[in-house]
Amino acid sequence: MPSTSATKPSSNWIVLYIALGIVWGCSFIFIKLGLEFLTPIGVAFGRVSMGALTLVLWARFKKIPLPIGKEIWFHLWIVSLLLNVIPGFLFAVAETEVTSILAGIINAVTPLMTLLAIMIVFREEKLKNYQVLGLLLGFIGVLTVLGAWKGLGENPIGAVLALLLAVTCYGFSFPYSRKFVLPRKLQPEGLAAVQVSAGALTLLPFYLIDGIAKDEYRPGPVFAMIALGVFGSGFAYIWNFKIMEAAGSAIASTVTYVTPVVAVIVGIIFLGEKVTWYEPVGAGIVLLGAAIGQQRLKIFSRS
Repeated sequence: MPSTSATKPSSNWIVLYIALGIVWGCSFIFIKLGLEFLTPIGVAFGRVSMGALTLVLWARFKKIPLPIGKEIWFHLWIVSLLLNVIPGFLFAVAETEVTSILAGIINAVTPLMTLLAIMIVFREEKLKNYQVLGLLLGFIGVLTVLGAWKGLGENPIGAVLALLLAVTCYGFSFPYSRKFVLPRKLQPEGLAAVQVSAGALTLLPFYLIDGIAKDEYRPGPVFAMIALGVFGSGFAYIWNFKIMEAAGSAIASTVTYVTPVVAVIVGIIFLGEKVTWYEPVGAGIVLLGAAIGQQRLKIFSRS
């Protein structure tokens, strides 16, 4: 009996970890499919509105109170801009011109952008050698992914900049949350529900103006948007919190290394997208830079 109870939590978080990696890795193909009948604003609103509904209902079901107070709501609104509104729109805009594979790979730059935000804006610690090396490798990796020696290949510069700006917002959202939100010690499910709801309310007027691209609602794209909202912007937050509780934040953050792999596989299988040799090579360099920058390789632990 003791051995069963000891192994059960471990298997639980592993299942959630795999589910999280698959859902976030599939987000980019879901965006691509959603763009068949929605505008980029429509995709961004659709995912956060369904995510908000999911999280609020979950909080009610678990009897978790939502945060109260103008100050915390303001900070959560800022987080929603950085984590949901701006990146949700920019990823959708970019995917009107680039593959879901490229979007998924560029998303892997997020840990490096987080490190950059901490060093430049939230100056909490002195710059270390391994962090500099990680950032340099990440920069080289991005250039490799884009095929910089070919002039960015077939990727429009506007779409590339949109992807990089989106992951920059992601990067700034984490230290902002750590400084202004997490110290309040509120329940994470309640925080996530308010955050995503704030994003939905922000995007609602824009959606009403220009949210639908065409009135053709095929089952595949509609299902993709439902999955993107309910799972990618809803349950994924809950799974992430549960993984952090069971295995720690260090393990939870490594899901970033899984999502680009999933994005590449589903993009090739379901959309028939092509991948050049330098995209996975560049992704590997980006992930290596992120691993070094986060001090995950023991060889650099004393730098």
